[in-house]
Amino acid sequence: MVATEEAGWFGVGWKDWTDLALIRARLDAGADPDAVVHYHERPLHAAAQYGSPEVIAELARRVRDVDVEHRGCTALWDAVFANRPDNARALAAAGADPWRPMMAGWSPGRLSLVTPTPDLFTSRPADVGLSAVEAAAVAEARRLMAAVGRFSPHMGLGLACVSGIDAAEAVRRLQATPVEWLRRADDDEESLHTVGVTDVPGGCVVSQPWGYMPHTPGVAKRLSKGTVCYAMYANAASGNQGSVTRDGVIEEWDLRGDPTAEYSAETVLALYLYKRHAVAYYCARAGLRLTDARAITGPPDSWVRLPIRDYWS
Repeated sequence: MVATEEAGWFGVGWKDWTDLALIRARLDAGADPDAVVHYHERPLHAAAQYGSPEVIAELARRVRDVDVEHRGCTALWDAVFANRPDNARALAAAGADPWRPMMAGWSPGRLSLVTPTPDLFTSRPADVGLSAVEAAAVAEARRLMAAVGRFSPHMGLGLACVSGIDAAEAVRRLQATPVEWLRRADDDEESLHTVGVTDVPGGCVVSQPWGYMPHTPGVAKRLSKGTVCYAMYANAASGNQGSVTRDGVIEEWDLRGDPTAEYSAETVLALYLYKRHAVAYYCARAGLRLTDARAITGPPDSWVRLPIRDYWS
């Protein structure tokens, strides 16, 4: 990531936000601390995620408002979400407000309660805490991530997590035919149309360790009739891509996992809890409670072949 030429930040990349001498020299030469330049971020927001407390202090001293919001959140919120307690403390010391309302009720301070440093801010208001539902979501996230494990974002895995239907119903909806195990063959049409189907607590999983087919609209729309399907594809070229399809209608497409002010409180919490655990995230959002990774890594309950048709419309 490199900053744009505007406002004096050209050439500043991720690692440079830890270099106090460099950042101070840029500021002294006229770089605008309040500009929106760093891939559509402000310098203070970028430093909150990637920088050092020393750089945070220097920028905070020069910005007009240490609590200015960008894309619905302050730099302090970004530091908490990025698990940078050192930077969060530096921002709080510079006057940033941990309890400022934002992100569907998740102020920086309230979000910190679900992080590895729940005592990050000591001045917690008496009425700020986690609900029983939120505490249960935190516990389930820890259990599910341990059960499923972590997967490379570039492994080429396709996955559809479907709530409330079993594997047999998924096969029926897809009009698929049971087949024996088919060894992966690149550019082979039969391989592309072969997927695994597995029953799991809460629903079922349709998986393809080598391809995108479970993530296609044609598969997700069929699987989601009367329910919801959270699908993803670990694109080897561009990373994880996700979608939400409800009752045959695509609600969201090309999800990348960045929280925005438009998301619900439940979604913001889930995006933090399952950060860098995309597979567990999509399972959780569909209400699936896997006890191990077999539905993803195999062998599935059954291999089935999808009929040849247009799955992109």
